Amino acid sequence: MIRVRCKALLFDMDGVLIDSTPAVARVWGRWAVEHGFDPGQVIARAHGRPSLSTIQEFLPGSDGERENRKVERSEMADLAGVVALPGASRLLAELPPERWTIVTSSTRSLAEVRLKAAGLSIPERLITSSDVTNGKPHPEPYIKAASALGLPAAECVVVEDVPAGIVSGKAAGCRVIAFRTTVSQGELLSAGSDWTLNNCSDISLKSKNPDLVLELVTP
Repeated sequence: MIRVRCKALLFDMDGVLIDSTPAVARVWGRWAVEHGFDPGQVIARAHGRPSLSTIQEFLPGSDGERENRKVERSEMADLAGVVALPGASRLLAELPPERWTIVTSSTRSLAEVRLKAAGLSIPERLITSSDVTNGKPHPEPYIKAASALGLPAAECVVVEDVPAGIVSGKAAGCRVIAFRTTVSQGELLSAGSDWTLNNCSDISLKSKNPDLVLELVTP
C-alpha cells in the first residue's frame, strides 16, 4: 500500500471515470474511413486530445471547426456502452465536492452528455476543451482546474490514462496517478506517471481533513 497526501484530485474523464472507448472507436473509425485514413491510426491519436487537434493533424487546411461539430454530434449521439468505470462512483461520492473536479479534452456539451449517461455527477468547476486555449498535452487545462479549486497545481494529484494527459499534468506541476485502461504500463511510465493502477477501485480515501489522504493499491 502507498499513501498519498494532497489537497485535491483532478480527474480526466474518458478512460478514468467512464468507459467510452467503444463509442470513441466507432465514431473516429467511421470518420477515418470517410476520409480515407487508417482507422487504427486515427483512433490512437484521438485518445486524450481535443478532437479539433486530431482533425487538424489529419486534415490540415480543412474547415476544422465544421468537421469538429460533425464529430461532436456523432459522439453525443453514440452513447452505447458508455458506463462508469469500476470504483468511480464510489470514490467521487466519498470526496468533498470542493476537493475534486474533471479535466477533459471533450467539449462541455459532450462531457455533460457522457457523464449523465454514465450516471456520474457533473462537478461545478468542470474544465473542458471549451474552457481552454491550449489542450492537453499543454499544462493549461490542469493549471486552470487547480486555480478553479483555489489551489496551487503542485498540491493536486492528477488521475489520467494516456500520455498526453500525463504530460499535461506533470507540466502543470502535479503528481500523476495513471490507469492502465487505455495504453500499456510502459507508455504510462515513459510519459512520467508517478503511480500506475488499474482503476478507481485501487484508490481508497482514508482521510479528508485537513488534507486528502489516499491509499493506493499497486502491483
